[in-house]
Amino acid sequence: MDLSAAFPTFIVTLREGFEAALVVGIVVACLQKAQQTQLYRWVYFGVVGGILASIGVGIILANTLQGLTAASGIYAPLIKQILAAGFGVIAIAMLSWMLLWMSKQARSMKGEMQSAIDNALNNQNAGAGIFLLVFIAVLREGFETVLFILAKFQESWLLPITGAAAGLIVAGVMGWLLFAIGIKINVRLFFQIMGVFLLLIVGGLVLSAAYHFDQFALLLSELSNNNWCFGNSSSCLLGIQIWDGSIILPDQTFPGIVLKALFGYRQTLYLLQIIVYLTFLLVVGTSYWNQLKIKN
Repeated sequence: MDLSAAFPTFIVTLREGFEAALVVGIVVACLQKAQQTQLYRWVYFGVVGGILASIGVGIILANTLQGLTAASGIYAPLIKQILAAGFGVIAIAMLSWMLLWMSKQARSMKGEMQSAIDNALNNQNAGAGIFLLVFIAVLREGFETVLFILAKFQESWLLPITGAAAGLIVAGVMGWLLFAIGIKINVRLFFQIMGVFLLLIVGGLVLSAAYHFDQFALLLSELSNNNWCFGNSSSCLLGIQIWDGSIILPDQTFPGIVLKALFGYRQTLYLLQIIVYLTFLLVVGTSYWNQLKIKN
């Protein structure tokens, strides 16, 4: 069985899930310190609610995607390509923003959470405030994962969802070990390592989004009888071919298939793909590295 499709979603949900677990752990610790343990149930309701809402959003978006492509007739391939490209752009933006935000706010997160919890406890309906705080934290991470799965995997979602579930379980266990058992976990090192992986995985989404835009332009040219392509290369929008690894490193066999699933590698790469990929790594990677240097 090819498990390569489960690797990227496992890594994404492991990182995003552990971030959510940190929020939940901080909330529980703050409630314990304030001697408000009777509000624990609202924390659990928030976790379950956030997970169910994320699953619901995923089902709605997936059904919408399938419905649009099924109802579009001869335009189905065209709609599918532009939706895949659109989901990819949104996922790139959200995951990049979260990567940079987390690296910047990690030090102050506990203090901000403490302030938010204090505000909730000072209100009459403290339980609802705690629920909303946890619910939004879990839903935010879940929504990012849903967008990532929809952007990266269009044909089969079983293995990506399995990988996502496994990552979520491991993240939950790590959070429990950290807060309930008191096992020491180097949280900063974890997020630094996972941040690098996430940066490369999102970089793979950049390659995929560029490919989908190219395919959209190619199909649009065929259906409209108008030429939306540039030049005479084998691609439509991406320029000349720079890399052909079909013999050296094909993306349908190991290890190319793993590189494709994790980092978006393709055995055929074009000039514009490489330019936008390197630009993304340079801009977002430099910002991430600068945040790490500030923290250290």
